[in-house]
Amino acid sequence: MSDASRGYTKIRDIGSGSYGKAVLVQDQNSKLYVMKIIDMSRMDTKQRKDAINEVRVLSSLKHPYIVSYRESYTEHRNLAIVMDYADGGDLHQRITRTRQAGKSFSEDRIVRWLTEATLALKYLHDKHVLHRDLKTQNLFLTAQDRLRIGDFGISKVLESTCAFAKTTIGTPYYLSPEI
Repeated sequence: MSDASRGYTKIRDIGSGSYGKAVLVQDQNSKLYVMKIIDMSRMDTKQRKDAINEVRVLSSLKHPYIVSYRESYTEHRNLAIVMDYADGGDLHQRITRTRQAGKSFSEDRIVRWLTEATLALKYLHDKHVLHRDLKTQNLFLTAQDRLRIGDFGISKVLESTCAFAKTTIGTPYYLSPEI
C-alpha cells in the first residue's frame, strides 16, 4: 500500500503480526486512524475468510467501548481495515509502564475499566459475537482513559445464544483452564 493510500498519509508503524502490520495514518482532515494492512497473498483460503470475517464483524459493531470501524478496501493483494485510533495505547502497555514506575491504579479506575469492558462484552454477546482473543493487548485506551475492545480477527458470530464456539482458538496464555 502506498503512503497516500485512499487519502490516508502514513505517520508510523505501530505493530506487526504474522500476516501484516498496523500503521498509524492521518486522513485529509488530520484525524488519526489505525490502518491494519493484511497481506492476503500469503494466506490460505481459510485465513482469507477469517480476515474478511473480521471486516464483517467490525463493520456491524457500534458501541462506545468497541474500537470503531471506518472502512476497508483491497489494494495490491492487501486488505486494509481502517479503524479509530485509541491514542492511549493498550492496557498491557499501560500496566507494564505503571508497574515499572512502582505505581498502581486506583480502585475507581479499575472498576471503570472493568465496567466498560463488561458493557462492551454484553453488547457483543447480545449480537451473538464471541471475541475469542480477549487479553490486555486487545483492550485499547483513549486519551480520555476510556477502554475499547479491539482486534476481532478470530471472533465468531453464533447462530443463537444457545450455540457456542467449539474450536480451541485464541492466545494460549489467556485460554480458560478447562480448554
